[in-house]
This record gives sequence, C-alpha cells and structure tokens, in this order.
Amino acid sequence: MTGTIHPITMPKWGLAMTEGMLAAWTAEEGARIEPGTEIVDIETSKITNALESSVAGTLRRRVAEEGQTLPVGALLGVVVEGEVDESELDRFIAAFQAEAAAAAESAAPPPEPKVIQAGGRPVRVLVTGEGDGTPVLLIHGFGGDLNNWLFTQPALTGRPVHAIDLPGHGGSGKDVGAGDIATFSRAVLAYLDAAGIAKAHLVGHSMGGAVALATALDAPDRVASATLISSAGLGAEVNAGYIEGFIGAQKRKDLKPYLEALFTDPELVTRDLVEDVLKYKRLDGVEAALRTIAGAIFPGGRQAMVMRDRLASAKVPVQVIWGTADAIVPAVHADGLPESVAVYRFAGKGHMVHMEEAAEVNRLLSTFIGNG
Repeated sequence: MTGTIHPITMPKWGLAMTEGMLAAWTAEEGARIEPGTEIVDIETSKITNALESSVAGTLRRRVAEEGQTLPVGALLGVVVEGEVDESELDRFIAAFQAEAAAAAESAAPPPEPKVIQAGGRPVRVLVTGEGDGTPVLLIHGFGGDLNNWLFTQPALTGRPVHAIDLPGHGGSGKDVGAGDIATFSRAVLAYLDAAGIAKAHLVGHSMGGAVALATALDAPDRVASATLISSAGLGAEVNAGYIEGFIGAQKRKDLKPYLEALFTDPELVTRDLVEDVLKYKRLDGVEAALRTIAGAIFPGGRQAMVMRDRLASAKVPVQVIWGTADAIVPAVHADGLPESVAVYRFAGKGHMVHMEEAAEVNRLLSTFIGNG
C-alpha cells in the first residue's frame, strides 16, 4: 500500500448526539475531495447539516447508504490519498467497523445539563471542557435555549464552556422580571458569580448578543471579549412578524414556518426540532414570559435598546458575525461599526449562521478567543 486511507465517520454534533441519519450523499464515488468539500448531509434530532471533509483525496467508497441511521463514529465512507488496492480497502473497512462497534458499546454517556441557583433564580446550564483558559459563556436568543450551541460548544477547547438557558427559556425559571436587556445582563453576572467565574468570554446570538454587549459595556471587568452573532442591540429594526408569530404559534404547522425563517435552507429544520420547541412553548409560564420579553425588548416591533454608539468606547475586544440573508435582524446593522470591531459576513446565510456555517464560525471564535 502506497496511499493513505482516511475514514469519513458519523460526526458528533452536540454533546447529546449519539446517532444521525445519512440523509443524502453530496459527493460521488471517484470524486476529488478537498478540505471543506461537503460530502454528506446528516440529519440529527435537532437539525440537518452538511458534513465537510477535513482531508484531501479521492472518495473511493461510500460505505453507508442514504436513509441509514448510524451511531456517532460509524464509518460513512473512505477517502484515499495515493494508490490503495481494493483488497486493502476492504480490510481497512472491516477492521474500522469492528473497532467502531466496540467503541460505541463502551462509550461514556454524554454530559447532562444541570440546574443551579443564580441570583435567586434556577438556571439550567451545560458545562463542558477543561483547561486553564478563560471560560466561555454562550448566550442564546429569544425563544432559544442552550441547544442552539450544539455545533459550537464541542468545538471550543482548552477551557470550560458554559451554555446557559436565560430566564424564561429552556429549563431555567420562567420569572423574567421586567424582561429587558438589563434584567438578562444581571442574570448573566449572577450566573458568573454562582459558578465562581471572575471573567468570561461572552458569545451571544440575536437577543443574547445584545445581552453580551450590554454586559461587556457595563461590567468590562467581568468580560474578556464579546462575540455578537446576528445580534440585536445594533439597530432599531427587527422582524416583528417573526416575534409575534413565534409567540402565538401553538401547533406544529403554525410554528414550523417561523423556525424555517431562521435558516436560508428550510430543509435544515427537522420534525424533532419543531416538537422540542413546541414542548417548551407549552410549559407553564412560557407564553407570559415571552410576551413580557417582547414588550420590553421589541416594543412596537422595534428594538428598544440600541448600543452601536457605545461600541467605540468598549473596553473589551468585540467581534460581529452575520449572515447576509438574515430574515430576523437586518445584516446591515453590521455596517458602519467602529474600526475596532471586527466584522465577518457570510453571504447567503441566515439568522442561525453559527449553525449553517458552523465550521467557519467556530474557527473565528477559536481565533478571537485565542489562548486567553
């Protein structure tokens, strides 16, 4: 054998993911593959996404078939650099599949979220990672929860990574007080206190971006950096129809179009994702909490708190990431920001750009956070 065989395996997107369904092959056998080439579409219980190759070579064998549900780590196909004969390829595939089956049986259970008391409120959090790096705190948007970071959290290494549910969301308490950005910023600081975190890198999406920015501006001693993804707080405009429609939708057929609006490709929204959001919306206190938040942060279909004029005086590094096809918060809010703020745009991607372009966004995050 003069070549190198690279296995393409079922990825682990999100710490709770144990299996995925091979929805479609997007590369043919015999095709030349480069790092970043999309090979297969994988459907998980949360979302459908494309698996990109991390290696170069020729896709010699598509081992798994479309429609198959396979455990994380299972062999999907093989990419070969150089020359490898068919018998050697057969031996590699058989040995790999045997080892993968044994590994699946002995795999440790994934970490589970826990609920802690922070500032007098129950807060659900999923903590992963270890190392001496400054912790990262992931802050979701309106109507979201810690699962919005399923592609992000596992990619951040060398430090603890905390994904929280804001008050009124997910598994946290449903008391949102005034429901404004200041309330959520105080909740973030209370969580940092409860978790014993002196300073953290904040990564916020949508409404969570506004929370991250407000916290960075008002408590810079607690914030190492702020990454704002499809962020509120940088302009007055917002898709008011989305907010009202999301709150009011009580049935699957009514909710699904609003979740699809978060992505440029509606096929990314799975049935399980819709059902998970419906279960959350049917919890006691959720509709009242969401209406309070919407009234405080998006009164009259506009953003009440715009902080772009304060960015130039920010005492911590700030970066902004946006999909140009965002249908919820206009991407033009990233225009004209101070030169001190790094801005990255992804053409044709939507509001959930950190899920649609997970690999690239994760690279931006890792670089920005660095070794601090």
